[in-house]
Amino acid sequence: MKLNRIARVGAVAAVAVLSLSACAANEGTPAGSGQPSDGGSALSGTVKATGASSQGAAQQAWTAAFQQANPDVTINYQPTGSGTGRDNFIAGSSNFIGSDRAYTSDEIAAGKFGACATPDIIEVPAYISPVAVVFNLDGITKLNLTPKVIADIFNEKIEKWNDPEIADLNKDATLPDLAITPVFRGDESGTTGTFTAYLASVAPDAWPYEDDDAWPVKTTRSEAAQQTSGVEATVTGGKGTIGYIDASRVGDLGSAAVQVGDDFVPFSSEAAAELVASSPLEEGRGEGDLVFNVDPAKAPAGSYPIALVSYLIGCAQYEDAATADIVKAYFSYIVSEEGQKAANEAAGSAPLSTEVAEKAQTAIDMISAKK
Repeated sequence: MKLNRIARVGAVAAVAVLSLSACAANEGTPAGSGQPSDGGSALSGTVKATGASSQGAAQQAWTAAFQQANPDVTINYQPTGSGTGRDNFIAGSSNFIGSDRAYTSDEIAAGKFGACATPDIIEVPAYISPVAVVFNLDGITKLNLTPKVIADIFNEKIEKWNDPEIADLNKDATLPDLAITPVFRGDESGTTGTFTAYLASVAPDAWPYEDDDAWPVKTTRSEAAQQTSGVEATVTGGKGTIGYIDASRVGDLGSAAVQVGDDFVPFSSEAAAELVASSPLEEGRGEGDLVFNVDPAKAPAGSYPIALVSYLIGCAQYEDAATADIVKAYFSYIVSEEGQKAANEAAGSAPLSTEVAEKAQTAIDMISAKK
């Protein structure tokens, strides 16, 4: 799939506002976007989208590039959080969504998607990124943490940074006699789902909860924050704070290398991609429903075990052709080599493999309008 000069705008796209509604001059059009033979774009209209805040930086890059190529199109993506996005898609107030969790088979079987002309939906992976365990300690930027220690910290059982269980893993660090303040997502979040699934999989004795998009711990010392930006701000603004965020937002915060086998693996897009590459697609889903079954307990050596797979979710059939054409073209751009490169440059995400991208495009090609 080729995109005429579109990839080069991705590097500057991060300056776009989060409403992502600005339009720019036409410098080329993504393949499959309905451009006429004279090179201009045939796409026109506005689509509304909500969902994963983890995709925020990537959506900025994608939207800026796509709108530059299609000046009569507005993609309005609001990073409300995955749970709100899924609710909005069911209610019909979002034409498509981004979500760090796909719909369950039971949710799909219920067939209640107000944005769609039929019960069928398209779910494709678009954004693969590590979920980083970040902290704010003066003079310390790196720590080694085991799954049990992470679970005990967020379950409020380890209360001080100089606790022997942390100190034994970090003999070169001078850990302060300082209270630990865990920070969690107060909104329903796919990032929370990824993080709790990791803990439930690798530290079940220390983490007696199911994976859940809502934070499961009844807290006494922890702080809640809204969306990825809120967790980042709360950890940054505190002392002795620790949280979990999409790696694109780590900035100057300290981060943990997480134990996998005998090693401690720092987060990176490459290490997260290794985990996803070793994961099968869920069985029993339709051709247009591509969902990974990621099991952190089976993380291969050298991979990073807290990897977020965030999805684009749209309708297999829309009520009107204009919306169908825009969503189809936009999704096609995102899963293309150029779109994945733009996300990597803007957010540090791991590009989709060629095989996964081809399967995603096959699913996207199913998008149409009601006849």
